[in-house]
Amino acid sequence: MKVDGSIEKFYQYSFPMQTVLVTCKDEHDKTNVITIAWHTTISKKPPLYGISLAPSRYSHDLIKKGKEFVVNFVYYNMVEKAHFCGTHSGRSTDKIDKTRLTLSPAKKVKVPVIKECYAHLECRMVQNLTVGDHTLFIGEVVAVQADENAFKNDLLMTNKIQPLYYIGGNSYTTTDRLKKKEF
Repeated sequence: MKVDGSIEKFYQYSFPMQTVLVTCKDEHDKTNVITIAWHTTISKKPPLYGISLAPSRYSHDLIKKGKEFVVNFVYYNMVEKAHFCGTHSGRSTDKIDKTRLTLSPAKKVKVPVIKECYAHLECRMVQNLTVGDHTLFIGEVVAVQADENAFKNDLLMTNKIQPLYYIGGNSYTTTDRLKKKEF
């Protein structure tokens, strides 16, 4: 038997979604980080990736002005740091300092990667679209970095890597309880 769901909370039905930390820079070259679950591949050719941000978020204007961002894929063991970065504003908090995340230079953009993450998509913004109450920032992926043991044949090694997934509210999970079937 099915029950009616909530249209106001329709997005909850798409969770869990993989959690990422997105880095960006302000006009003084200071790095900010924001936790995002609303992100996706947009195109393979050209390689485009999208992140969705509310205009009220501090990172929104930083990305709009700086036109670059890095999508950093997070290990489950970073859940406390990711939660902190998603619940505090870079307007008043230096989230990099408070979480003790390590920044490393990116290969092709000015925005750094987060060293503790297992993969990074370096993006140059090609378009931003107002879509409802959010802005969809579309970036061309200009470089990809990944931990050498995280992927095999470009597939995430879920037997070795436990990615962080956002369930909603203040809840997170990972893949260790999920079954995997290969064809």
